[in-house]
Amino acid sequence: MYKEKKVVVVLPAYNAAKTLEKTYREIPFDLVDEVILCDDHSRDNTAELAKQLGIKHVLVHETNTGYGGNQKTLYNKALDLGGDIVIMLHPDYQYTPKLIPAMVNIIGEDLYPVVLGSRILGMGARKGGMPIYKYIANRFLTFTQNTLVHYKLSEYHTGYRAFNREVLETINFNQNSDDFVFDNEMLSQIIFAGFDIGEVTCPTKYFEEASSINFSRSMKYGLGVLRVSIGHFLQRMGLIKLPRYQKMR
Repeated sequence: MYKEKKVVVVLPAYNAAKTLEKTYREIPFDLVDEVILCDDHSRDNTAELAKQLGIKHVLVHETNTGYGGNQKTLYNKALDLGGDIVIMLHPDYQYTPKLIPAMVNIIGEDLYPVVLGSRILGMGARKGGMPIYKYIANRFLTFTQNTLVHYKLSEYHTGYRAFNREVLETINFNQNSDDFVFDNEMLSQIIFAGFDIGEVTCPTKYFEEASSINFSRSMKYGLGVLRVSIGHFLQRMGLIKLPRYQKMR
């Protein structure tokens, strides 16, 4: 708990058996009330290991739904469990769980309803081994998005995110893609709904066991990001009406 607010960490897992324990052991359980893992039809023993580690809520998809589909399951479960502060942490150890207290504090003190762990603030991205083509694409896409959505973030592509309950209850995240562009659609919805977003500097690690999409998937993701940003711009200008921007309440 943080000031009577229930803290829930959600882990979108796919073939994460090699890194799950290391990630899980660093979660600050003096602050975190619940951990939920969703195994998106892994080919390894991710779900079994999660249960052995003592994770109480282990969800398993019988078919692979995709990164976005995994998050939908997790956020809906976190809300069902009464989560007031929900942190998405990748179980591949690319992002350190040691930032959870800072992110919880920012939301718990009502400074920001959303917090992103930014790899771009400071020197974390390249120092942590982010491939140069991904770094350049990140900077180009972020500049384009800041222009089109009329907001300013250091990056839109981090997978380390924290939300208060009101945000998850307001935006229609279930309307989003099941693929990687889900993350971007969600930020677009948050900005369109008028929620402010805070960022904290986050070191990152690129290594063999860490999950990463290949060049062709990165290209598909980049085109999806541009589509989302253009759609946001047209919605903001009142030229179109997209279902994903309809608030849940």
